[in-house]
Amino acid sequence: MKRILFFFLLTTSFGISSAQIEPVGKDKVALGGYDVVSYFKSNKAIKGTPEISKVLDGVSYYFSSPGNRDLFSRDPKLYLPQYDGYCALAIATQKKKVTINPTCFKITDGKLYLFFNGSLPLVREKFNSLEPWVKDEANLIRTADTNWPKVKGVKRLVK
Repeated sequence: MKRILFFFLLTTSFGISSAQIEPVGKDKVALGGYDVVSYFKSNKAIKGTPEISKVLDGVSYYFSSPGNRDLFSRDPKLYLPQYDGYCALAIATQKKKVTINPTCFKITDGKLYLFFNGSLPLVREKFNSLEPWVKDEANLIRTADTNWPKVKGVKRLVK
């Protein structure tokens, strides 16, 4: 619990590590170009390519194969990350949108959750928000699901 509070204080007060990414970049590419279908099919974060892409609601999704793009095209909601791709732990514990490391993820009950995994500012200590998440996942999912409608419309302050 101390690490979660520490994470909260540092990410809220001082911004976050530059190693993290926004779920949708300024270039309107989702998850830094990682293939959302690969998380489910391969249980791996695999980079896609701009040549194999699909635009949904103004956001480009890159895929590692035409087959993955076709699966996504049939039912995108099956593959989209929870909480618009923001760190699931931060939504649950902070009610804040925190950037993610797209290689740090978990699939639970057919849903994709993404997490912060990087150096905390000032102290340069590594923090992987997936670690506390798995210790109390069921409760954290319920809390994040409750918090998300309130957090969703709030703009994230990029520092």
